[in-house]
Amino acid sequence: MHRVAFVVFPNIQVMSFTAITVFEIANLVLGEAAYEVTLLSENGGLVRTTAGFNVETEPFGDRVFDTVMIGAGNAVEPATPGLIEFVRKASETSRRIAAPCIGAFVLAEAGLLDGRRATTHWMFARDLAARFPDIKVEPDRIFIVEGPVWTSAGMTASIDLALALVERDHGCEIARAVARKLVVYHRRAGGQSQFSALLELEPKSDRIQKALHYARTNLRSSLSVVELADVASLSPRQFSRAFHAETGQTPAKAVEHLRVEAARLMMEEGRHSMDAIADETGFADRERMRRAFLRTVGQPPQTVRRNARIA
Repeated sequence: MHRVAFVVFPNIQVMSFTAITVFEIANLVLGEAAYEVTLLSENGGLVRTTAGFNVETEPFGDRVFDTVMIGAGNAVEPATPGLIEFVRKASETSRRIAAPCIGAFVLAEAGLLDGRRATTHWMFARDLAARFPDIKVEPDRIFIVEGPVWTSAGMTASIDLALALVERDHGCEIARAVARKLVVYHRRAGGQSQFSALLELEPKSDRIQKALHYARTNLRSSLSVVELADVASLSPRQFSRAFHAETGQTPAKAVEHLRVEAARLMMEEGRHSMDAIADETGFADRERMRRAFLRTVGQPPQTVRRNARIA
């Protein structure tokens, strides 16, 4: 049995608990109590969450856990001396320690991330890097595994992290079965971007939304302004003006971002050649794809694929 300690503290963000659901469903899929989760806090007893309800916890003690996971709040606050001591001890006695979202700051204060790669919620990545210069912060990652230390982006990324833990313990098929029961895609690769091209665009009108949906589902097409304007039932001139006014980008730049995002996902899956990816996502050839990646993510496709394999 894998004994999991989930560490909570006052004003813990409720979304943090989604990781626990992954272990719960894993038990159902496996047909046995493979994971036993214990909620811990420094003093035990009731701990209030950001949603206003309390959760019952047990106090820190001398028990040894296979996995220790640190919860996260909505804001970065200094960890108490008791929490720091517990984390340092856990790093010596547990097989692995994980920190979704800004829980990474607790690991950083305890010195566990020094010299390691780590990630956190993109909104707090710059602060983490500034406060702890010995950490190699990679803000555009879903999760990172560095030896026994696991960190992830915020919110729903804790599900991806927990699924990856289950996959490490019980294999890909079990993790995939858990994901299906949770009605989520099988966990996103650790190297996958925290950002979504469509979320960044946020079009307001139905016409521009329709054109973007068309672009995303027809990446192999030329996706010229004339083609997209026709989908939106506007003249090319009207479409270009409306598109830029609503998204802050030109249609060509938005299409490039969508192509890069789709290509990146295919690279992380690891089942396609670079030539096939370039063709499938509308780049036509590898060189055009390479230049687009350098403009958009600052790295060539080969580096993106390598990072996905080691994450």
